[in-house]
Amino acid sequence: MEQFTIKNLYDLNETIAAELFDGATYPWELLSKISSFILELGKKLPADKFTEVKENVWVANSAKVAPTANLNGPLIIDEDAEVRHCAFVRGNAIVGKGAVVGNSTELKNVILFNKVQVPHYNYVGDSILGFKSHMGAGSITSNVKSDKTLVVVKNGEEQIETGLKKFGAMLGDHVEVGCNSVLNPGTVIGRNSNVYPTSMVRGCIPAGSIYKKMGEIAEKY
Repeated sequence: MEQFTIKNLYDLNETIAAELFDGATYPWELLSKISSFILELGKKLPADKFTEVKENVWVANSAKVAPTANLNGPLIIDEDAEVRHCAFVRGNAIVGKGAVVGNSTELKNVILFNKVQVPHYNYVGDSILGFKSHMGAGSITSNVKSDKTLVVVKNGEEQIETGLKKFGAMLGDHVEVGCNSVLNPGTVIGRNSNVYPTSMVRGCIPAGSIYKKMGEIAEKY
């Protein structure tokens, strides 16, 4: 599981939430801590760059937020981010610098690193998306198993019990997810990997891979 640790998935220079990752090994360890972290960080944000537009919702002055977007705290929208028409942020979310949250996209308990794009009809819940990762139109994270049991991260014969009922996906830096794909609970995708459109993804995908379908993963390089 070494390649799916925080240090091998993410460039922590590319998120305002870098301190949240201190002392953790795997990114899903942080899902239960996002809310309290935002509440503490929000109080420390520079007043000349951020405005608390309503209780526990901090928006950078340089960010663009559509008047039809529904913003709920705790929430931080970082500098130069864009939140488009009818986006729905349910709370416990950090939207990174230059990130795009698109039309009718829903976020809940997430960290979007800088320049992440979730631009068209996406659902992202209980997930962490790395620097410049991109989810194609209609792609979603499924964050609860159909049998409601706790999520286990599986990489071949290796397994890690997370103790979490709600766990969407962990996307490393520069991951590309094709349109209308579903990332099942506990999915972890390594850096610089691509997922074909309309894919159903489960388990761990190595860095530098092309996911074509279940059981068919090719190396990019």
